[in-house]
Amino acid sequence: MLPRPVPAALARRTARADEVEDLVSLLLEHSDSPREAAAAIAETVAVACLGDNHLWQDLQLGSRTELSALMSWWFPALARKNSGDMKWKKFLYKQLCEREQILICKSPSCAVCCDHALCFGPEDGTRPVMAAA
Repeated sequence: MLPRPVPAALARRTARADEVEDLVSLLLEHSDSPREAAAAIAETVAVACLGDNHLWQDLQLGSRTELSALMSWWFPALARKNSGDMKWKKFLYKQLCEREQILICKSPSCAVCCDHALCFGPEDGTRPVMAAA
């Protein structure tokens, strides 16, 4: 089970409630699990997205691999969409932007983008260069 949010995360959740609701909605649209259980996980993941570290770190997981397993279990359709193994926080926000038809990418294709290394690839456990990593 995922940890309970700390007070700082709860304050962020209050200040950015619309964003959390959008993330929860996105996650639940891609879940096959019972609604109540999936909603609790979706809320936890959404609030963790407001953190400053990699999503797996803000969820207090041991690695990005554990986060990918969690996403595959609870939100399998969404996990399948992340076929290029984009970093999860970036991927989730990219999905929200695409849903609203907001184009945020610098290039027409991730393969030719100058920020490819920020979005894809290993995470060594240190703080990301960009807060949304």
